[in-house]
Amino acid sequence: MLATAIRRKALTIEAAKEIARKAEASFERCAFAVSSDTVLYFVATSGCTAYNCEFVALTDVHQVPLVTVDRQILEAFPKVAVSLEKFVQR
Repeated sequence: MLATAIRRKALTIEAAKEIARKAEASFERCAFAVSSDTVLYFVATSGCTAYNCEFVALTDVHQVPLVTVDRQILEAFPKVAVSLEKFVQR
């Protein structure tokens, strides 16, 4: 969203940086670490990106569903991934 606003000249880079800093500060105490070993295992066994596998690892640790529209994740991790459509129908 910030990138789009910058490109459309709706925000200056400095204004976007300030918004990003404020957003990051609000999440400081909400950050979670995941095991690199787990992420790499999921990468090796799924073909998904490491970025996506971080989310899979996080949901695996916390035993919560991963709500996504990403078809690759839905196919590779059917035990933890649930489509947005199915989640809304619950």
